[in-house]
Amino acid sequence: MLKFLGIRDFVIVSSLELDFSAGFTALTGETGAGKSILIDALTLALGGRGDATMVRNGCERAEIAAEFDISGLPSLRDWLREQGLEGDEGICLLRRVLDAGGRSRGFINGCSATLQQMRDAGEQLLDIHGQHAHQTLLRPDAQRALLDGYAGVAEDAEQVAALYHDWQTLRRRRLTLSENAEAVAAERELLQFQRDELKGLNFNAADWQIAQDDHARLSHAASLLETAAFGVDTLSESDTACLSQLNVLAVRLRDGLEHDASLGDALRMLESAQADLQEAVYALRHYQQRLDADPQRLNELERRIQDVMDAARKYRVAPEQLDEALQRIESRLAELGGDADLAALGQQEEAARKTYSSAAQKLSAARKKAAAKLAQEISTSMQTLAMQGGSFAVVLLPMTEGNAYGLESVEFQVAANPGVPPRSLAKVASGGELSRISLAIQVAASQLASVPTLIFDEVDSGIGGRVAEIVGHLLKRLGKSYQVLCVTHLPQVAAAADQQWQVSKAVEDGNTLSRIAVLDGERRIEEIARMLGGVKITETTRKHAAEMLGATA
Repeated sequence: MLKFLGIRDFVIVSSLELDFSAGFTALTGETGAGKSILIDALTLALGGRGDATMVRNGCERAEIAAEFDISGLPSLRDWLREQGLEGDEGICLLRRVLDAGGRSRGFINGCSATLQQMRDAGEQLLDIHGQHAHQTLLRPDAQRALLDGYAGVAEDAEQVAALYHDWQTLRRRRLTLSENAEAVAAERELLQFQRDELKGLNFNAADWQIAQDDHARLSHAASLLETAAFGVDTLSESDTACLSQLNVLAVRLRDGLEHDASLGDALRMLESAQADLQEAVYALRHYQQRLDADPQRLNELERRIQDVMDAARKYRVAPEQLDEALQRIESRLAELGGDADLAALGQQEEAARKTYSSAAQKLSAARKKAAAKLAQEISTSMQTLAMQGGSFAVVLLPMTEGNAYGLESVEFQVAANPGVPPRSLAKVASGGELSRISLAIQVAASQLASVPTLIFDEVDSGIGGRVAEIVGHLLKRLGKSYQVLCVTHLPQVAAAADQQWQVSKAVEDGNTLSRIAVLDGERRIEEIARMLGGVKITETTRKHAAEMLGATA
């Protein structure tokens, strides 16, 4: 549950630190005092969208920190461990910093976190039911999502959507092939020819480089042999061969050593040069023997190179990219189904349809069972919310082939009065009725919530009197199982709370600031009396307020 919330320089809050308790807490105050700022701050801390307007005027940044007790949430603890975001045992600390330029940073347990990670954590920590939830409930997709959540089949619905996508992909592919059979057949025939042609070329990038090297050598074989022969002649075989002259010089240097030992260095260098030149002669003679000026081999290489160059020009690629061209052709053939016919593709499509249909039927059965239970719970709540005799229905409207959401659409229907057939919620409910029905739906859905904290932001708008008192008792009952926070303007709801906070605002140094005070016994009576009596509070009003608090204790 939520244990602590710290707010600094956020909207009209300068600095605020709040410690939270279990049970039902009511937030009250004058209109415009900033009661919903607490909800906005929590939303931001849990990865909600933020902008520069949320930073208090004249400040550099806003900062929100929320601490939760997660000792009863093993799945969240596991998730934090997997994400590398675990902190102190049983504690999850979320922190959001928003600067005046609109940039923000998020932290979980002191570690930098993405907004998506903060939202993922927030989904396991609390649910916020806004004052405009009844407007959302008019949308078919919201009605379907609420039913799936109530039935516990949200993941099954996602699987059905994935299976439907797989089925439709195969269906579109079959239709495309069927509608363009002639064009597809022509394309496949061309691609098969190109594939066979390139495979027949037997191209290999490494062999291609060797062929180019061999061709360069063989095409210049005569010149290379002449160069080698010239080298051998110059170094060893001519009358003025280098080695012969060096031998003569070496003899004379050895004779000179008898008269001057300093000639030894020159002699040693000369002898080293003689050895190197002799090795060069051996290498050139070996090269002459190895070099094969084979005209037939040269012709073969020239034909090979020409074939490769012709193919490269034909497919408009560099010779080194012919392998890639073959891969692209084979990939496109695979997309077209290769040699598979429409019958085989049709079988795949039918198998995918059956898999989808089986999963969708299971989803439908779960929805049908949950729809009856949800409708009964909401109908029962309606009787206590001044809609006696009214009834609620969750109708599953079948579809011929189904869609990504299953084999039916979901429609909430209501009969506000007895003897009247139910009709679509969007068509028959007035504003006040819609608010009460919305609250009944939210209470029914909240009772299955997997999160420990539920927040209601003025969901009691449009009701009053005895109905407001019933709403207060409903929220108090929820508070026995969950931590419940409710922003309210109704004294009947506030009086039912286990604890009450008062939100107020004042002008200090020309700046409007919002504050929250925890109300004790006398101050709480005064606040309930204000909510009852308006501007002028009498002793009678205070007595009534005390009676209300005593009645709900």
